[in-house]
Amino acid sequence: MTQIELTTHINAPIERCFDMARSIDLHLISTQQTREQAIAGRTSGLIELGETVTWRARHFGIWQTLTSKVTEFNYPYSFTDEMVSGAFKRFRHEHIFIPINSQTVMRDVFIFESPCGIIGEWANYLFLGRYMNNLLEKRNRVIKETAEGNQVE
Repeated sequence: MTQIELTTHINAPIERCFDMARSIDLHLISTQQTREQAIAGRTSGLIELGETVTWRARHFGIWQTLTSKVTEFNYPYSFTDEMVSGAFKRFRHEHIFIPINSQTVMRDVFIFESPCGIIGEWANYLFLGRYMNNLLEKRNRVIKETAEGNQVE
């Protein structure tokens, strides 16, 4: 099992940051390099507690499909999404928001487990952990730029 933790400081109110993080449309902008699409469940707008979204994207040259569900939701302080089906054995992404005056600290805790036992663990160590970290950092940059009112593309 691999755990990635990221902290992003955003010069915007907590409610705006929370909504940007759960925006399907903004997620699609942040994953343009993988040609990601929302193909089932909530496919646009803001995802809510109990809703699912199915993503289709190209990773490592292979089209993959993954469905996640929002399993915890405490507006505007946190929400969690977990994989329902997909390539991972398991994944859980906790999104945590801490207000500081008119700014927000956005914290991600992303835990995933690859299939295939020891081979999956080696893949995590050799390249998959770094790949997932880079995807999350890109997503957070897009959220930050959008929440702060800067252009994204």
